[in-house]
Amino acid sequence: MSHFLKRRALPGLPRLFSAAVLALAFAQATPALGQEKMEVRHAQGTTSVPHNPQRVVVFDLASLDTLDALGIEVDGVPGGVLPDDLSEYAADGIPKVGTVFEPDYEAVNALEPDLIIVGGRSAAKYQDLSRIAPTIDLTIDTADYLADVAKNVELLGGIFDKEKEAESRLAALRQSVEGLRAATSKIGNGLLVLTTGTKMSAYGPGSRFGILHGTFGVTPAIKDLQVSQHGQSISSEFILQTNPDWLFVIDRDAAIGRGGAAKTVLDNELVTQAKAWKEDQVVYLDPVNWYLVGGGLRSVQNMVDQLAQAFKKG
Repeated sequence: MSHFLKRRALPGLPRLFSAAVLALAFAQATPALGQEKMEVRHAQGTTSVPHNPQRVVVFDLASLDTLDALGIEVDGVPGGVLPDDLSEYAADGIPKVGTVFEPDYEAVNALEPDLIIVGGRSAAKYQDLSRIAPTIDLTIDTADYLADVAKNVELLGGIFDKEKEAESRLAALRQSVEGLRAATSKIGNGLLVLTTGTKMSAYGPGSRFGILHGTFGVTPAIKDLQVSQHGQSISSEFILQTNPDWLFVIDRDAAIGRGGAAKTVLDNELVTQAKAWKEDQVVYLDPVNWYLVGGGLRSVQNMVDQLAQAFKKG
């Protein structure tokens, strides 16, 4: 039976939260009208949410990824492209509540949610959605990526009584990251580019994809790239001049279901002279994990696993 068809048990007695969850997420827990509530600190403030909420609407795909990994059911999701791990949510029987950018407020209201989760692309709608139900913003702070991912995982684990599962999965993730960093310390440098149509942009430390360097430990091939939402516009000449040991590629068009042409764009007389191309060290990163779902418990684990596999060639 699909977990969407199951109902969560009614909230029971107050649970004991881990010290980490208490320290990172909750200022206090305040019982109210027979249902325990807790004050949850998030990217846009503090919200009082019910413990173990029954009806949950999620606009943030990273949070959806984490909830699904922890076995927590949700009642409304955005439409659009989803990774294979979340393909179950594309079914017609799962209520759609708009897109990751634009909520369908009537659809959200009809579900009478106890909790709404936004983040990243949907964060701008926080105030409007807060008028419908308690809303929290779990946007990832890329300045301390892994710590922020862990904070959100622990927070959701605490809200839904999944502390043990959350800590177990996080322990495995941290161990994987340590192993990856041991590998990246020996591979030379790398450059991450995103393609959309025939255009390319590069992202370095401190950017939205800076996890490649700051957390995973890949030495940047160039350190002074412009940090902005859309990266620094580059050309094939730039890649050849930078001449990275490894070239990491995110195909945005593939991520959003518009085909994808990164391999065609890069296969030209300039890029093919670069070291990364000559030594078969071009890694086409999973575009959905990196571009759409980055920051989820499972998506980050997938990102680590893909890179670890790629570096085995060395």
